[in-house]
Amino acid sequence: MATRELETTTQTASADLAETRLEFADNRKLIDLCGAFDRNLAAIEEGFGVTITRRGNLLALHGERGPRERAGAALGKLYARIEAGRPVEPGDVEAAIRMPSPFAERGARRDQLELFESGRVEIHTRKKTIEPRTPAQRAYVEALFKHELVFGVGPAGTGKTYLAVAAAVSMFIEGRVDKIILSRPAVEAGERLGFLPGDMKEKIDPYLRPLYDAIHDMLPGKQLQREMELGNVEVAPLAFMRGRTLANAFVVLDEAQNTTEMQMKMFLTRLGEGSRMAITGDPTQIDLPRGVRSGLDEAARVLEGVEGIAFRRFGASDVVRHPLVARIVEAYDADQSAGQSGANSGARAR
Repeated sequence: MATRELETTTQTASADLAETRLEFADNRKLIDLCGAFDRNLAAIEEGFGVTITRRGNLLALHGERGPRERAGAALGKLYARIEAGRPVEPGDVEAAIRMPSPFAERGARRDQLELFESGRVEIHTRKKTIEPRTPAQRAYVEALFKHELVFGVGPAGTGKTYLAVAAAVSMFIEGRVDKIILSRPAVEAGERLGFLPGDMKEKIDPYLRPLYDAIHDMLPGKQLQREMELGNVEVAPLAFMRGRTLANAFVVLDEAQNTTEMQMKMFLTRLGEGSRMAITGDPTQIDLPRGVRSGLDEAARVLEGVEGIAFRRFGASDVVRHPLVARIVEAYDADQSAGQSGANSGARAR
C-alpha cells in the first residue's frame, strides 16, 4: 500500500492525544478516498470519534490513540481497495468502520478457502466481489465455505440470503458444485392475494423475486439465462423439492421461518452427495397460520450442536440496509422484550 504513516512528536494534553499523519503517494487516489465533498472522511470521523484534516497529500488524524489507529487502519484498507482498481462506495466505508483490517487487498486468488487462510474474507462472482461488512457476516461467510449445512438466523437486512447466494455462485464458478438451487416457501405475508392470473411460473414468480434479484447481481444476464435453460441454476418453491435428492448442488432455502416442521425435515433430508445447504430466516417474521410451529424454530432446537452443522446468528447491529432499518429492528426488539418482562411480572404477581 502506497501510504506512509508518521506519528508526530507534537503533543497536546497527553501522549494519548497526539496527531497521526497518513501520507498518500497518489493525490488522485486520495481524492477518490475522500469521496465527494469529503463524505467518506466525514463518515470515518463519525464512526471512530476522531477529526481528520486534509493537507495536500496528507491526512492528519486527531483524537485518542485507539480510535485514531483504528481510523487509520480503515483509511488504509479503503485506499488499498482503490489501488486495486475497485471503487469505494458508502457501503464499503461502513464496512471499513465496522471491520477495520490491517491486511492489504492484493490480487485475488481463485480458491476461496485459500483466500480466507490469507486473512481476507470476500466472495468472487462473475459480476462483483462481495465482502462481509460486520463480524457476524464474516463468520457466516466462513461457515458457508467450511460447513455442509449452515443456518443464518436474524432480522431482515443483515445479508443472510444475499451472502448465501454469493457463496453458491462462487462455488459454482469454481466447479465445486454442479448446480445452484434457490428455494423459498410460497407463503403470503399476512395479506390474501386471491387467485393470481397466469400459468404456474407466473403464479409463483412473485414469491421468488428476491432470489432472482440476488443471483442477477452476481451472474451476467446471458450466462444466467443459459445456465437456467440447462438446468444448472434453478429457482423453485419449496413444494417442488419433495421427492428429490440434491447431489453436487448448493441449495439455499430462504424465508425458512415460514416452513412447517414437516417441510423443514423434508428439505433437510434432500441433502445429497457433494451438496451444501444454506438455510436463512427471521424468527420474528413468521407468516404461518396461528398455532403452526415454525420449522426453523424446531430445527434450531433439535440440530444445535450437531457435528457438521453451523448456526450463525445476526442482530440489529448487522443490518446493512438503510441505517433506519437497524433502528426499526432495535425498537421492535426492545418493545418485545418489554412486553415479555411485563407478562412475566404479571404471572409472578398472580
